[in-house]
Formats: sequence, structure tokens, C-alpha cells
Amino acid sequence: DFPKISAGIRNTVKREKQKKQLSVMAARLADTRLAETRLADQAAQPLNDDVFDGLMADLGPFESRPHLAVAVSGGADSLCLAILAARWAARHAGRVTALSVDHGLRAEAGIEARRVGDWLKPKGIGHRILSWPGPKPVTGVQAAARAARYRLMGGWCRQAGVLHLALAHTLDDQAETFFLRLGAGSGPDGLAAMAAVRETADVRLLRPLLGVGKAALLATLEAEGQEWIEDPSNRDRAFARVRVRRAMAEGGLKASSVARAAHRFGRARVALEAAASALLARAVWVHPAGHAWLEPKEFMAAPDDVSLRALGRVVTAVGGREHGPRVEKLERLHGELGAGTLARTLSGSRIITAGGKVLACREARGLPGALAARPGERVIWDRRFVVRFGNKVCGGSYLRGLGRKGWSEIVQIRPDLRLSSIPGPARASLPAVFDDDGVVSVPHLGFRRQNGGCRRQDGAGFDPDSGPEIAEMRFCPPNSLSSAGFFLRNGPDILSL
Repeated sequence: DFPKISAGIRNTVKREKQKKQLSVMAARLADTRLAETRLADQAAQPLNDDVFDGLMADLGPFESRPHLAVAVSGGADSLCLAILAARWAARHAGRVTALSVDHGLRAEAGIEARRVGDWLKPKGIGHRILSWPGPKPVTGVQAAARAARYRLMGGWCRQAGVLHLALAHTLDDQAETFFLRLGAGSGPDGLAAMAAVRETADVRLLRPLLGVGKAALLATLEAEGQEWIEDPSNRDRAFARVRVRRAMAEGGLKASSVARAAHRFGRARVALEAAASALLARAVWVHPAGHAWLEPKEFMAAPDDVSLRALGRVVTAVGGREHGPRVEKLERLHGELGAGTLARTLSGSRIITAGGKVLACREARGLPGALAARPGERVIWDRRFVVRFGNKVCGGSYLRGLGRKGWSEIVQIRPDLRLSSIPGPARASLPAVFDDDGVVSVPHLGFRRQNGGCRRQDGAGFDPDSGPEIAEMRFCPPNSLSSAGFFLRNGPDILSL
């Protein structure tokens, strides 16, 4: 009976295929378990210089004679990183400077910071203590302290000309970050957790220990005979990260397994970011004045995950935000891109239809107040523009948004400004220099008050050779469209299994 014979053959082939698939799956599982076993066996082994060389090589290239800054709290992780990094730098004819931040939150913090310097000095490691002055918040203390820490260390690196700041985040920190973001409802990007390299306006943030467990770092310090400081906040259940750490331990969850999941989300994020960058390159035009034009047809033709990501990057950059908008709000805006008329605000940005395209510009509301102009000072204005004043600054001059009133004032003086390439909705949020007599200059519009800048001391008009000279004004939001994106380590490790 041919039908029965044929069916029997098909069933046999199907069973053999299933057996083969199960065999492959079993082999992969065995490989994974073997790798985990090896990692567990090696977890308590000290890190040697060869291993650390490989970790750093994945984060390069580096300049000749590199000067590396390392964030050092005095805890085991950061202290171990400073020691390993100093030996690495010495092998490359470079040097390391350890940066400790005294947040002023604990009375003994200053003493601990000085103790770190005492430990590092015999090892030939330079040390700087940076202080966080002023009143401290009552709530959100950890987040505020973290922001202050990055700001202080980034500022030091910029002033010192240091290109790289190494952070001691570990495999365990990566796993905790994954659960914290999962609990906050983060999407795939958030679940990718921390990047191995992050570019900022001041410095490159490097995390060479992101695939290394804490046990290996403790073993390294013990082998060195080096003490470390235990931060009491690491045991305080008032902090979410401490609660997550304990829950993982009580639940028998391995940090390596959780970090592997974050790594896989990271791979997906890298692929989507590349696709979004390609879309941005062909469908978005960014003006140096901080606004952007979008081609809506290109966005609507791209896959939703790609166009949503690209749209979010535009809105975040134009609004000068640290973080993108919530997904549900972004999806609502995305759904209206193809509409004939669009007029929305989102994350500090205004998105409107104009001339068959879509304009994204900064909202005129929520701009920072007046900022005094000081000779030679460099400031970040509205989180969007790097502004550096020259040496000729009028007394009493200040920087703030042009506003509608400022625009009305200068257009009466220069009616031709109505023909500027900068669209009307984007003009009010432009950075401008004022003094008691009104608008002095608006660099992006090419406007400068007639007959010079500062009023003469005798009150007889303005001095054409003076004025608040702007040495630099550059659109530089914290998350630019051309950012380096999420960065995964190149080297093979257990996380890639």
C-alpha cells in the first residue's frame, strides 16, 4: 500500500530530524553548562595582566602613552580596577589618575577618600578628590549623587585633556541593572543594561570589567595584600539595587545567566541602532541651530521598530534630553507622521508639518533662565549648545533664549531676518546674548547689535570694538543623532553562548 509506506517514511524522517535537533540542542546546553562551570571555577582566581590586556584591547584603540582616569570609591571593585589599569598603562608608557568623589553625604567620606590616596601613592598612582558642594536632595539621593559624580569626573577629564574614564562595573552589576530595568518596565534597549563603552561630550566611559565577577576582583586584591573599604549603603535595603542583589542570591539566580540575557538584548539593540542610523542618514537633515527636518514617507516605509527608534533619537536630540520619551507617547506621534497636519509636543520638542515635511524643533517653553556671560567661560546651555565666551564680554550681559519678544526686537532692526533659513517655530528657542539695552547678538541668525556691543562708560553710544564675543557656539545635545550607539565587547566570552 503506497500511501501507508509513504506515510511511514515521512514519519521516520521526521523522527530522525527531531532526534538530530534534540542532539544539537543538548550539545549547546552542555557547552553552556561547561562554560558556566569553568567560569565558576575561575571566579575566585585573581585576574592577571594578560587577561586585563585582553579586556582593554576590546575597548580600544588608545593613543600612544595613554592617560587613563579611573573612578575609585575605595571599594574592592574600583580599587582593583585602578591597580590593574595602572599596570596596563605602564606597559603602554602611559599613566593613570584615580578620581574619588566626596559627595558630602557621610561624615567619614572625606577620610575614606584620603585613605584611598594613601593606598595608591606607593603604587605610583596619582589621586584627585573631587567634592560635591551645595545642599543635597532629600529624595532620589543615589541618582543625584551618581549624576554629580559623572559631572565632576567628566569635567575634570575635560580640563585635564584625559580621553578615557574607566568605571568598575562588573558582571554582577550588569545582572542587577537588568532586573532593575525589567522592574521599571524597560523595553529591549533598557534590558541591554550597560554598554562596554559610552561616548559623552567630555570623555569616553570604559567598563573593562563588565564580564568579570566580583569574586575574581576580591581574589585579586587579596593576592595583592590590598585592603578596601566596605560602603555601608551596599547593605542598606532602602536601596532597590541592594534588594535586587539579595533577591538574586535567595532565588539562586546566577549573575552570569542574567548578564547573558542582557548581552543578547544588547546584540538586538546594536542591530536596530544600525538600521535606525541608516534611516536617519537618508531621511533627516539637522541644522546647526538645533532643529531637524524629517521626510515622513521614508519613516513610514521603514519597519516600525526601526522608524520608532529613529524618531525617538530625533526628538531626544532636538529636545536636549538625557533619555528618550516613553514608548506609548512615541508610538502615538509615530502614528501621526503620515497625517496631513501634525502639531505635537514631546520631550521638550515641537513636531509640526511644514511644506510637505516634518519639522522638529525645541519648544519655546521650559528654556533656562538668564545665565551671566563671563570672559572665557565655557557652558552647556539648555543641554543643547556648547557655548564659550571670548575675552570681550560686556558687563551685565547674559545668555538666554531669544523668545518671541527678542525676535520682534531684532526683526524691526533687520527685516531681512524674516528670510532666514531658520524656520519661524525654531527661532524663539535660539540662544541669544542680552544686556540691559536688549538683544546684543544671535549668532545663528547672524545678528549683532548695530554700532557695536557694550555701551560706553560715558553713556555716549556703543563701543564697536567691544561686546560679548562668542568664541564657540555648537549644537551638542547629550544624545546626538550621530552618537556611537550601544557598544558590546568584541572578545568572545561566556555571554555570547
